[in-house]
Amino acid sequence: MSEHSRTRPGAQPQPQPQQQPQHQQQPQHQQHSRSRPLPAPAVPPAATGGTPGAARAQGAGGAARPDAAPTRAKGSPLIAPGLLPATVTGALALLVAGTAQVGGAALAVAVALLQAVTAAGWFRLNGMWPARQGIALAFLAGVATDVSLLLADEGRAPAVIIGTLGAWCVLTLTLHLRNGSGPDERLYALTAAFTATALTVVAAGFLASLDAATADAVTVGAVAVAVAALARALPLPPFVSPAVALLAAAGAGVAAGQLTVLGGAGAATAPAAAGSVLGLITGGCALLGLRVASYDYPSRFVHMTAGVALPLTLAAPAVYLFGRAFV
Repeated sequence: MSEHSRTRPGAQPQPQPQQQPQHQQQPQHQQHSRSRPLPAPAVPPAATGGTPGAARAQGAGGAARPDAAPTRAKGSPLIAPGLLPATVTGALALLVAGTAQVGGAALAVAVALLQAVTAAGWFRLNGMWPARQGIALAFLAGVATDVSLLLADEGRAPAVIIGTLGAWCVLTLTLHLRNGSGPDERLYALTAAFTATALTVVAAGFLASLDAATADAVTVGAVAVAVAALARALPLPPFVSPAVALLAAAGAGVAAGQLTVLGGAGAATAPAAAGSVLGLITGGCALLGLRVASYDYPSRFVHMTAGVALPLTLAAPAVYLFGRAFV
């Protein structure tokens, strides 16, 4: 039999005696691994808080990015700031509303705080961090506008705002000429710096030509922004929440207009009607600011800066124009 097997090697398959020892020599831990279910796909380090490669997977806010698939599965990749930033927005808006009734100097302090958060939030929202020079430059543009408005004569607010914005844009452009990065990156940085400067200067609109009538407009507008931000953060259906926020802002405008007697006795419209219109306008500005600050991954720093400041900052020009036109 042994000779026959040597003369006819094809009579017995060769792979079988080769596989049998391999199976017998298989380690015990491999045999156990076959009986266990396959493990789940590995989660990226950024989602588990691991350190390897976490910097690449992090969002612009520094918080670890989770997998985007569950977020997009819910219908929208954008995540609104939420209740905590809305609460901070409400506190800051009430500070602006209260200091407007005290005087220009007190309001300037609240506006300067708003401008600082606006400058930091815009750079952070655009993924540029640290950008200390750009943040400081944009904040100084806002402070310079505040001081100029406090010292300017009544009715000169548009000239002061445009002049300060133009001068700071020239300064920003001059400083960016020293940037040795690539053309695309340089253009992106310059655009972010221009926008941050414009936003901080626009936030000074709360101080523009502040008198008794426009002080009431600032108070009503700020209260409406606070209520709109809080109402938008409530857990409501996506298509219902903006409408509820606008209605709440209009109601807050009516209440604040009655308390402040918006426009006084010589106002063109009744305080309730004026308050409702101003509440709707500033409530819409607040919703726009929240939409801009919404980020496609949870970013606590973006939400606690841009998400806090932008709803109130974007309402500043609306408050100024309404105050000049209707009160």
